Amino acid sequence: MQLFVVRHGIAEEHQPDQEDAARELTDDGRKKVKQIVKGLRALDIEVERVITSPWARAADTAKLLAPIAKGDPIETELLCQSPRAELLSLIAEGDEPVAIVGHEPWLGELIAWLAFGDTRHGEALDLKKGGVVWLDGNTIPGGMRLRAFLPPAVVRAAR
Repeated sequence: MQLFVVRHGIAEEHQPDQEDAARELTDDGRKKVKQIVKGLRALDIEVERVITSPWARAADTAKLLAPIAKGDPIETELLCQSPRAELLSLIAEGDEPVAIVGHEPWLGELIAWLAFGDTRHGEALDLKKGGVVWLDGNTIPGGMRLRAFLPPAVVRAAR
C-alpha cells in the first residue's frame, strides 16, 4: 500500500478565546495547498481515500486534495492524538493509495511508527505545514518504507 502523509496548510494564529480545533487555513495557506495539489498531480499522485483530522485546518486541507482524490474526505478523531492500532486499521482498509491529513507531533509519531517501528523517533522528522511524506509497504509498525520526504516548496515546484 502507498500512504501519503500530509501536514495541514498554514493556519490562523491561535487566539486566547479560540479553540485550537477551530483554527482555519489562511488565504496564503489555501493558495499554497492548491499549489501543492498541482505539484502532486504533476507527479501523477492520486489517492483512493483521504483520511483527515476533523480540525478545521486539516479538514480544509483535505477538501483541497479533491483533484487527486476519488472520494470525499473521511474525518476521524484518531488523527488528533498519538497514533493507535485503530488508526492503522482504518488506513489499512484496502490496498489502494491513501492520503492522511493531520497535525504535528502526531503525524511525525505515525511516520516513525510505520517506518521505524517506534513513535519516539517522530520528533526527528521536521514535517513543515503542507509537507508530504510518501510511505509504502504494510501498515504495521516498522512495515513501511520511507520513499520520499517532500518539503512544501519542493512539491509546489513540481507543478
